[in-house]
Amino acid sequence: CTTEMSLIILTGLTKAFGGLTAVDNLEFSVQEGEITGLIGPNGSGKTTTFNLITGILNPDSGTVMFNGMDITGDSSYEVARRGLGRTFQITRPFGRLTVFENMLVPNTEMRTYSREQEDLIWSILEELDIDHVAENKADELSGGQQKLLELARVLMLNPKLILLDEPAAGVNPALMDDIIERIHGLNEQGTTFLVVEHDMSVMNELCDRLIVMDSGR
Repeated sequence: CTTEMSLIILTGLTKAFGGLTAVDNLEFSVQEGEITGLIGPNGSGKTTTFNLITGILNPDSGTVMFNGMDITGDSSYEVARRGLGRTFQITRPFGRLTVFENMLVPNTEMRTYSREQEDLIWSILEELDIDHVAENKADELSGGQQKLLELARVLMLNPKLILLDEPAAGVNPALMDDIIERIHGLNEQGTTFLVVEHDMSVMNELCDRLIVMDSGR
């Protein structure tokens, strides 16, 4: 793996569950400014790799370097604070909170929010076309709208790198075009992406480069 301009570098990353090695001595890097796709059949280790990068799982061996720092084994909130955001294949909004309240979750260390933050929330919601459901409870949203809300929450963190896990799942094609346009816009502003997605038409639209996984490698 080259270290020149690499935002994230995985070296010898390994994770086993009992007798199954889900990620097997995995090594790859993602260059700063890229939109990189991670593809492979079901069970190839893509989501486990995301979980290892973001601190949901600890590797059995190997290292994760992000933006020049060793983040191997760091907790999820520490990883997020360092500028690494992530969405999930299965959305996980706070269902009893409104869409607007969900957007305030990254602001939990403060008792109030500023006009600037409120403007940012409305800007993101409008861009993703979910501003009209801002006062709806998150568990009232459709699957596609929940995907958009999850992406919107990540954008509130202003991350340097975003890991997108199946962004097209549950999203209608017209809306996916809007999401792709938004992702390209963020990328042009300097955000790097690592994307897992089964829809190859989406990957063709999104990605500069593809990494193929099979049997954890």
